Amino acid sequence: MRTVLVIGGTRGIGRALVDAYVAAGDQVWATSRAELAIPGATVLPGVDLLDDASCLGLPDRLRGAGVTRLDIVVVNAGALSREHLPDLVGAGRADAFERIQQQLEVNAIGPLRVATALIQLLGEGSRLAVITSRRGSVGDNSTGGSYGYRISKAAANMAFVNLARDLSPDGVMVVVLHPGFVRTDLTGGRGDITPDVAARGLVARIDEVTPETSGAAFLHANGEVLPW
Repeated sequence: MRTVLVIGGTRGIGRALVDAYVAAGDQVWATSRAELAIPGATVLPGVDLLDDASCLGLPDRLRGAGVTRLDIVVVNAGALSREHLPDLVGAGRADAFERIQQQLEVNAIGPLRVATALIQLLGEGSRLAVITSRRGSVGDNSTGGSYGYRISKAAANMAFVNLARDLSPDGVMVVVLHPGFVRTDLTGGRGDITPDVAARGLVARIDEVTPETSGAAFLHANGEVLPW
């Protein structure tokens, strides 16, 4: 039985990941900003990726519950707004840049903040995954737009590739994942697949990572290798 922590595990893709790991018989923990019950899992409320104290407090909270090591950590966090070039040069410029800043905080800095807080519970064979987005691919950007979301997800990709390099000597493996176009609140219910389908693919990709492939590729949940 593995010990799994899903950051942002109470709805959408995060909740589907929690359910998948529970079904697999793992000991599953999930963070949330609010109090919530999930069958088969333990929820740690009051965790906000924008609040460093709440992230730094996670290891002690887990140790207090008997967790001395995490086998799998999945960082799932997301904020989305759509800023296009006219927004950046028009009357709404200040608001557009504020939204871009917020997405950087939630989508890139927050995941890095919580991941580095949890390093002390990771060891040889542990797996650290971040759920990012194809929208953060420079090579795949053929349409422009969505400035904040694209920039923030590209930053998250770089942050976790950095972690892959820096954690390699400790035997910790890192995987950067795109879940697909998933029907969640974040997408307004639009998408090609359900969270459950996305979760199955994400779990498979996390299980497949090896020390040799850690941080080596940007992976779609379906196994496709995406351009950075």
